[in-house]
This record gives sequence, C-alpha cells and structure tokens, in this order.
Amino acid sequence: MKLYRASNYPSRWYSYSESTGWLMFPAETGGWSKRQPARGIDPMYLREVPVRLGFDAGIPSLHNSSLALSEAA
Repeated sequence: MKLYRASNYPSRWYSYSESTGWLMFPAETGGWSKRQPARGIDPMYLREVPVRLGFDAGIPSLHNSSLALSEAA
C-alpha cells in the first residue's frame, strides 16, 4: 500500500494498492474505518508520504495490512 496527501484536500488521506485501487478517508483518528473509493483524483496535487504517518487514522500495520485491505475491497 502507498499513502498520499493532496495539497487541495488536506483533511483527507489517499491510499493505493493493487488489491483495492484508490481509497480516500478522513485524516483523523479512526478515519480508516470511514474509507471509501476515491474518484476524480488529480495526481498533480498528490504527494506520497510514509505509510506510518497514517497509523493514527487506523491504517493497519504492515503485519496486518493484507487482512485489512481485503476487508476494504
């Protein structure tokens, strides 16, 4: 999984993985549980950031990521 921030939507995280595609979720504690498919993303504003920055939002650790990502699909 890769994690991104968009300068035009600072209150959201964006993630991408081959198994789920693009997802967006609130940049808040527990935001991962509110994830939904992301559409209409302008890559000009996206910047990749380390996945660990999203752990407070509830992104699963790398050890549990395959389980959590499959649940999102």
